[in-house]
Amino acid sequence: MTESPDIRVEGGRNSSLSTAAARNLASTTKSVPQMQSITSRWLLRLLPWVQVSAGTYRVNRRLTYTLGDGRVTFTNVGSQVRVIPAELGEIHALKGYGDAAVLEALADRFEQHEHGPGEVIVEAGAPVDRLLLIAHGRVSKVGRGKYDEEIVLGRLADGDHLGADALLDEPGAWDFTARTETRCTVLSLPVAEFRALVDDSETLREHLAGVRPAAEVPTNKYGEAEIALASGHTGEPVIEGTFVDYELTPREYELSVAQTVLRVHTRVADLYNEPMNQVEQQLRLTVHALRERQEHEMINNPEFGLLHNADLRQRIYTRSGPPTPDDLDELLSRRRSTHLIFAHPRAIAAFGRECNARGLYPDSVEVGGKPMPAWRGVPILPCNKIPITPEGTSSIIAMRVGEDDQGVVGLHQVGIPDEIEPGLSVRFMGIDDQAVIKYLVSAYFSAAVLVPDALGVLEDVVVFAS
Repeated sequence: MTESPDIRVEGGRNSSLSTAAARNLASTTKSVPQMQSITSRWLLRLLPWVQVSAGTYRVNRRLTYTLGDGRVTFTNVGSQVRVIPAELGEIHALKGYGDAAVLEALADRFEQHEHGPGEVIVEAGAPVDRLLLIAHGRVSKVGRGKYDEEIVLGRLADGDHLGADALLDEPGAWDFTARTETRCTVLSLPVAEFRALVDDSETLREHLAGVRPAAEVPTNKYGEAEIALASGHTGEPVIEGTFVDYELTPREYELSVAQTVLRVHTRVADLYNEPMNQVEQQLRLTVHALRERQEHEMINNPEFGLLHNADLRQRIYTRSGPPTPDDLDELLSRRRSTHLIFAHPRAIAAFGRECNARGLYPDSVEVGGKPMPAWRGVPILPCNKIPITPEGTSSIIAMRVGEDDQGVVGLHQVGIPDEIEPGLSVRFMGIDDQAVIKYLVSAYFSAAVLVPDALGVLEDVVVFAS
């Protein structure tokens, strides 16, 4: 064992005062309590916040006839996969249909097929004679360009489906080829099987009869009820009248809450407040933890979290797994303006590797006085609240923000009792019989997407280096 430099040993005894003993007569210089889990919280810092005085925020939109379809989910026992019957309501033709027995019978009629990479599931020009549900894997929709070259029209993955229009109309022909990019598990329902079930179920026939007229309403490319306009005419033709219709049941966002009860013993508060106030430091760290939870909820909450509230038409998949410049270009192209991109730090590193491999150097922009990587002038900000799956995949979020730009906004209420920060209060709850002081620490918040194209998600991003 080596001796400390200020200790001399003669005959096994110190010849001068040791530092350990000297510290008993000296004051130490202390830091405030440190906390590893504090992050930059760029989402909370940069999201525009809207005051919600009544605790509820209503998003009024034009009337939209939803022609897009949702995603279905599945269960499996071993290698056998089955669609959850209630999830069939995510398909447009069955949206709102609630006869559980019929949905159960319909789920039983799907057949499971396994496909290897590069296999053709459906061929362009062939009749649409079945509904296909992609239970697992990635599929590309391949078409032909102007000069008959092969082009990729889009990609589908877990929960997506093909051929749903055949449930409402006479089967036409596939206008693209569906080819697997990975190993895929696909559930198939022949249209003939569906028709047979329709013939046996009066409730299903009535439901489908009500769905068809809604699909025939004139709409624009966003599914909004069309506003009739006239242009380029001469003479005195009769100009068609019109009006702008609104949603009758617009979505409302109620402020969510994150809370905890901070406990501090009166003995600690009375005797150990020098040189640092114990209650103040306890509150400081508790507020940090609460803000971290707030950002996590705004990303992951199933009711209002951004990952769960992106429109299905604004969700895209990577071309090859890792996030490439091409993927980010596709993500940016989905909206008229993108202000911010959020990604897990490992996803940002994966994007950097792809840029390095191509000899590209991302831009740098200043955000809050700090240089940040950017793509096409849009800052890419770290957010460790975006999860990484055990398989090593994550998501990248792109958004337009602010009420004026019909973007994404944060919701809170300022001016609440005992407020110490906007939307965050610390309320004294008293002292219990064990002489413990209690404080209720509460943060009220939510997030709203004003129009669907304000928020986009690049999904299934591979972040682990190969």
